[in-house]
Amino acid sequence: MSVSDSAAPVERRAALRLPPTTYRMLRAAAHGINRAYWRVEVDGAAHVPDRGPVILAPVHRSFMDFFVVSEVTKRKIFYLTKEEMWGSRPLGAFLDAVGAIPVHREGSDRLALDRAQSVLEQGEVLVLFPEGTRRSGPVVEDLHEGAAFLAARTGAVIVPVGIGGTAAAMPKGAKFVRPVKVHVIVGEPLAPPERSARGRVPRSQVHALTDELCRALQQLYDAAEGRVGSAPGRASAPGSSPGAGTAVSADGRPGAGAAPASG
Repeated sequence: MSVSDSAAPVERRAALRLPPTTYRMLRAAAHGINRAYWRVEVDGAAHVPDRGPVILAPVHRSFMDFFVVSEVTKRKIFYLTKEEMWGSRPLGAFLDAVGAIPVHREGSDRLALDRAQSVLEQGEVLVLFPEGTRRSGPVVEDLHEGAAFLAARTGAVIVPVGIGGTAAAMPKGAKFVRPVKVHVIVGEPLAPPERSARGRVPRSQVHALTDELCRALQQLYDAAEGRVGSAPGRASAPGSSPGAGTAVSADGRPGAGAAPASG
């Protein structure tokens, strides 16, 4: 089996429905809260390409991660978000306005994937949590393959993001947020799978890229948790560096070598 370009027509494209000024004001407000309340610090933000399609793939331990991940880039961002968030009409209207994409988490949601693909084909930034839902504990495992699948379809790079501290600030099931320190480490982008002469990507390459993303996220998460004083979930292999993978240049082109995330 392989991944090809054929896909069902996109029924509804994701798009910002807010005036640009309003969107910038919302991003500025989120930035202020992130820096003042959670003292968010970011290492490696330069690893996010300035242009071209990008999949931001953070670990997911808290609802706060949606807000915190916006600190890694000044570019416009779109989110894949669980469809239950649209249960509230005002919240659903707001999510539609900021370009969020509802996804049904039970089984494959073809419409959500088509809309996410359209975002990337327009050269935008998509936030996709590869764990699929908020997880508990220090181990990153059992990733969904949506990020690798979309990278294969669109040529987007995948940027792994480790977030430390949000599990303590607002763990799954909590109703209140604690003002704890949060640290974010952005890893080296992972290049999309190479296509064959027939324009196809073997499923084996999608699996391999997902495994590479899982290893990078584990290292980044351990490092980010260590920066906020939490015990690391799993020691990195000797000589390894957080987020090391297939390096790409700032504009998204594959490059030689890989460097550790700063900090």
